[in-house]
Amino acid sequence: MRNSDATKERILEAAMAEFSAFGIAGARVDRIAKNAGCNKNLIYIYFENKETLFSTFLQKHLSRVYEDIAFTPENLPGYAMRAFDYTMANPDLMRLMSWFSLEQKIENPAERRDLQDKKLAALLEAQNSGEIGSAFSPGFILATTMTLATAWTAANPFGNTIYPEAVQNMDALRTAIGTAVKVITQAEPGNHT
Repeated sequence: MRNSDATKERILEAAMAEFSAFGIAGARVDRIAKNAGCNKNLIYIYFENKETLFSTFLQKHLSRVYEDIAFTPENLPGYAMRAFDYTMANPDLMRLMSWFSLEQKIENPAERRDLQDKKLAALLEAQNSGEIGSAFSPGFILATTMTLATAWTAANPFGNTIYPEAVQNMDALRTAIGTAVKVITQAEPGNHT
């Protein structure tokens, strides 16, 4: 790996800790540079500004998520359980997503929007072919599935406050999430949302 590539990787690693702890507004480029062991000016040379650094970092990690968790509309409960495992294993990424949602200073990455659109189209196709129920819209199904899969992450205010003992048995919790998604996708036809 070239020296500049290694430096960029160190910057992105330091950015993870900084952005997940302080968000975009609270993150400081000088702390990122110090933790990356580089000159602050290199961050501006490589990434232009703090927002571009955040966008680059977020896109890199979201791309990894999309590669690691295959979307399977024909087996949405399995997808929900894999998403649950991933989000529980990556709390910093979930905190970053929370900061991203709260601050709304940076546009949703185009790749993320495109993949969401593809997921919604795949859900609609699965509904049209009868693989999953059509009681709920694809958008509602996807949002509910992701909400269930991430409910017990550190970034979600409900799972750990309402039902904290659920994480004492992760296998049972994972199964419950899959079962809930199965119920939603096998609901009787009819448009409720």
